[in-house]
Amino acid sequence: MHLNIKRPWAFWRRVQYGAGFTTFCSLVFLTIYFAFFYTPANCFDGVLNNNEVGVDCGGSCTLICAFTVVPPEVIWAESFKVVDGQYNAVAYVANKNKEAGTPTLTYTFRLFNGNEVIAERKGVTVLPPDSTYPIFEGRVYTKDNLVPTKTEIVLEEAKTWLPATIGRSQFRTMSIELVGADARPKLNVKLENTELTDAKQVEVVATIFNQEGKPLTSSQTVIDEFSARTEKDIVFTWPNPIAKTVRSCEVPSDVVLVLDRSGSMAADGGVPPEPLESAKQSAKMFVKLLRQQDQVGYLSYATEPTKPIEQTLTSDFKLVSDSIQSTKMGTKGVQYTNMGDAFAVALDELTSERHREDARKVIVFLTDGDVTRPLNPKTNKADREYAGKYAVDMASKAKESDVTIYAIGFGDFFSKAEAVERDVTLIKNLASSQDTYYEAPTIKDLERVYKEIANDICEMGPARIDVITKTDANFAPLR
Repeated sequence: MHLNIKRPWAFWRRVQYGAGFTTFCSLVFLTIYFAFFYTPANCFDGVLNNNEVGVDCGGSCTLICAFTVVPPEVIWAESFKVVDGQYNAVAYVANKNKEAGTPTLTYTFRLFNGNEVIAERKGVTVLPPDSTYPIFEGRVYTKDNLVPTKTEIVLEEAKTWLPATIGRSQFRTMSIELVGADARPKLNVKLENTELTDAKQVEVVATIFNQEGKPLTSSQTVIDEFSARTEKDIVFTWPNPIAKTVRSCEVPSDVVLVLDRSGSMAADGGVPPEPLESAKQSAKMFVKLLRQQDQVGYLSYATEPTKPIEQTLTSDFKLVSDSIQSTKMGTKGVQYTNMGDAFAVALDELTSERHREDARKVIVFLTDGDVTRPLNPKTNKADREYAGKYAVDMASKAKESDVTIYAIGFGDFFSKAEAVERDVTLIKNLASSQDTYYEAPTIKDLERVYKEIANDICEMGPARIDVITKTDANFAPLR
């Protein structure tokens, strides 16, 4: 077929008009599409595109892909009593990623009594990179005021991971001072922001550990605004004494040494009588093992404890040793054993004005366990069951005042075949715990026990006090 174009210029003009119209329509369409419908590849489109490693993460995206980071690891979780039925729940969580942190780590604390969940608390926190950080929940109330026997924390999978160039290194602890450990404990801390970056809502958690690394107590405070290159004095407080718990050499001790001088302490005869004389020498050795910052008082007892106390609390150890040496057997009739009133006199001394609020309270109590006084007030007769219960009640009263009691059962009946079960059980009940109960069948054993107690009162090496800060101010913004 032959196309006869008589006017070729008219044909090409139509082609040009058509092409121009098509181009114009395309431009209008593209303009409308790009203005109203087109979305360029970005880090928020829910599509794996551009140079991303995962959907909207990695590559040029700020967001770090969750599958490329090491999940957080729970180091430990504990709860610490505030008052009956109320606890602070604390966990240490390690983030081993050098630069990746999350501003939204969701967690759940659960406190158990046996297998029963008695408290649960959910929360969200930040987790900066490259260190271990605390998670703190205060004033967690337990069901029916039950005591937690186990604390756990469950971490949900963090969806958002971001670069964070500054972690714990932004803050430096310059000084730490613990005061009032046996009254209303207060931890004074001087903290420095070492970076050129201001920080807001800085969480600061102080945790006290014993020498073995076991956490003993914890407290938290929040700094609303912490300017760059500045220092702040912050204070942590606890409502209850912690001197009894923190058995570090950093905390001084006020010790009342109590010695049995009842008739059984002269059973071996001699002048001076034994085993009293050897027990006195062992007690003097114990005093020498204490530290210069400690105070010691001394009391002996038989039918009645010495009143007033032979030696009030003092840092002059020679006075205490002289007082111990001057102890003699009573000369007025049979010398019985009155443990309960001895505890009462020792507690009076530890709660007197001579007790320092920075010091722990300690009673080191020597007895043969053969309690025979006081008389039962209802019958005015000797009643071992009554006297034993009275002794345990007075010891319990001391424990309620945060006194640590070291009870020493002294006498050869421990090494004999026939058991004196009632006496041993009684002495065990006097002690603060199984760990503070000792048996000393002989004088040599007594010397060993006194050395062990002196070492236990002051754990070698200071307790560790961690002051850890974290803030979300240093996470890179999403772009």
